[in-house]
Amino acid sequence: MSCVRFICQCCSQPLKLNQSAQTLGLDTNQQPVASKLPSAQGEPGKTLGEGPTSGVETDTEELQDSASCRPLPGDGRIFRYNSHIFTLLGKLGSGRTLHSIQKTTRGLFDILSGEEDLAHPLCQDCTDSLLEQLDTQLTISESDSQSYKHCLETWESISEDEREMLQEELKDLELEEARLVQELEEVEKSRERTAVALEAAQAETETLDQQERQDQREYGKLQWQQLELQDELRSMENRLRYAQTQLNWLEKANAFRSTFEIRHDGPLAIINNFRLGCLPTVPVCWNEINAAWGQTALLLSALSHSIGLEFQRFQLIPCGNHSYLKSLTDNTTELPLFCHSGQSAFLYNKFDQAMMAFLDCMQQFKEEKLVFDTFRYLV
Repeated sequence: MSCVRFICQCCSQPLKLNQSAQTLGLDTNQQPVASKLPSAQGEPGKTLGEGPTSGVETDTEELQDSASCRPLPGDGRIFRYNSHIFTLLGKLGSGRTLHSIQKTTRGLFDILSGEEDLAHPLCQDCTDSLLEQLDTQLTISESDSQSYKHCLETWESISEDEREMLQEELKDLELEEARLVQELEEVEKSRERTAVALEAAQAETETLDQQERQDQREYGKLQWQQLELQDELRSMENRLRYAQTQLNWLEKANAFRSTFEIRHDGPLAIINNFRLGCLPTVPVCWNEINAAWGQTALLLSALSHSIGLEFQRFQLIPCGNHSYLKSLTDNTTELPLFCHSGQSAFLYNKFDQAMMAFLDCMQQFKEEKLVFDTFRYLV
């Protein structure tokens, strides 16, 4: 014989019907499936063998297992059994007739199709919890019933005029409610628009924050560049002041005076410590005199170049102690500004001509310098 099994519909724990419940029995509308199935009846010609009976029992168990897993019927009724009943279910008899098997099958189909009232099994804990919930709902329902009853008594106790006034007040309240609902909808739409605007403002704020951080970095770089440029500017200003100081000193300084030191020692002229000439009482060697003439020729040549003067008859060629003048009319004529002791009278004559040519060049420079100074003064 196979056991009919149930599963708790709340905690899904397996349940069995107590043996005491099997002996006591249940009423017709509240019997579980095992009690409603008919026992074996010995109708002639309809008795099945053991093999088919075993198959039916197995199928019945599967159907009952399926039925135990189904949800509550549509009407939602819950039968309040003793929770101890659903601990063990009865067993099907092994000897079944065809009629009993068909009746059992129809009963199972009715249960599965929801056309039969089925007491859905629950364990004791789930049953207690369910009863507590039902008691709570019952208490709430009784409280609501008392409130409705009190309202009904109040409504019946008021007069017709008061009812009309209440109806008018109710209509006004309904209109006010409709107005408030419309206003609430407008506020909700405004809130949505504000939320969209807030989101856009937040996005813009984030963009502005990023731009501000970028600008701050750029500002830091520009400040660093400014400091570097200020340092460079101060350096350039210092260099400019130094250059201006040097320029002022150079403007005040005379290059010719610094290069050529001219003085005299009695009747003898001295240029750069070289004596230009000699006296019977003051003998001077020719090498010193020649060097003095070379320095003099260099000074006159530099002065003529400073004012852009080109001599007309002679070209002055300074060359140390062997300086000379070259005739511009006769390229082969050279007049030396140097002399040596013991040379011929002819060479002395050419030395005299060279000194005369030098004086001619000096006269030209003097005249040109006067014109140059006058023009510069007028300008």
